Amino acid sequence: MEHRHYRRITGGDIATESCIAEILYYRPARIMTRKPRVLLISTQPFFQWRGSPIRVKFNLLALESLGFQVDLLAPPIGADDEEVRSRVHRVWRLPGVTDIPIGPSLRKAVFDGFLLLFALTFALRCRYDVIHGTEEGGAIALLVARVTRAKCIYEKHSDPTSYRKGSVRNLLMAVYRRVEGFVARHADAVVCTGPGLERQARQYAPNTQVYRISDIPSSLQEPSGEEIDQARGQIETDDENLLVTYVGSFALYQGIELLFSAIPIVLNANRRVRFVIIGGEHREIETYGRQLGVYAERVSFLGRIDPDRLPAYLAASDIVLAPRKSGINTPLKLLDYFKASAAIVATDTEANRLILDGDCARLAAFDAPSFARAIVDLAEDSSERQRLADNGRARFEAEFTFEKFSRRLGEVYEFLVPRQS
Repeated sequence: MEHRHYRRITGGDIATESCIAEILYYRPARIMTRKPRVLLISTQPFFQWRGSPIRVKFNLLALESLGFQVDLLAPPIGADDEEVRSRVHRVWRLPGVTDIPIGPSLRKAVFDGFLLLFALTFALRCRYDVIHGTEEGGAIALLVARVTRAKCIYEKHSDPTSYRKGSVRNLLMAVYRRVEGFVARHADAVVCTGPGLERQARQYAPNTQVYRISDIPSSLQEPSGEEIDQARGQIETDDENLLVTYVGSFALYQGIELLFSAIPIVLNANRRVRFVIIGGEHREIETYGRQLGVYAERVSFLGRIDPDRLPAYLAASDIVLAPRKSGINTPLKLLDYFKASAAIVATDTEANRLILDGDCARLAAFDAPSFARAIVDLAEDSSERQRLADNGRARFEAEFTFEKFSRRLGEVYEFLVPRQS
């Protein structure tokens, strides 16, 4: 049946019409199943190659495996993911908007308003046991949970101070931090992705149940030897040369300026090194490519790579880099590096120190000469590279597998909605 009144509202966008139809006409079955129902709210696009969407995907997979019935509510941007069986509902589109930047923005605020409207509508029509919100979606989850008497989980992925840039943005993040503290104090449980964020949450909300569920590598895939060889062959055909790889965005807190300042120093010191840069937008790649000048011919910019293809490129690398500058959340790339059995060079900063030490990484001061020297030294020491790689893989297997992630998330939900045995 075609509903002409909402076709006029949407201007004929089929995806948007479908979403509105679900809101206006969806009715839950009167006989409830035994599966607890969860509304998971993501304020980041799903699915995209970013830390938060990757985390949301693993939440979905874990909850599905634990027997929960999950609806995901997200912005109208992102690709479908075949691994996810849960229903994904997307809010209205904005004309001309094809992405949502990291950090606060007007378009993000508009989408958050849409998410609130959709979440309230869904929750009033369905009997959700838990409303689970990530990042600023925690505030939406808290409001909806209190209206519908559901349990509320606030999941904290980042430190607001990491995004400081300019007086207006600083003011917005100061307001966000106050709102975040309020949500943490009034939620039924807070989930944090690393020890730094856990400490921050406990300061906000000493009387709230706070859980640390560490991130895990961005892909569950283990690359084959053939896939690793293909990835390496795409970049470098000389087996004597060394691949030194960075993965991540070009945000300033990632230490991207330090990285590109260190590259010429390393290339002047060791002609066997080739740098591989995975991530970044097209315009950012062009800018830094020009900055490198003659050194650009020994740097391969691969752009964004699908998470399931990433493990092959990391396993093909001899050294991987984590030049993080600031923040208190664990860099997701470190977990990918552990899983890939690659030797890590990292800056000796708080974020990296959360899970790195001298047993699994070469740590360097946050300046270009020191960072470059650490890379050069490790490039010339194959036995040390192997030692660091083996220790990193051991840490992955001990702490950062999907099985452990799923078990820890299950403990949070068991605390909120105990199930009959």
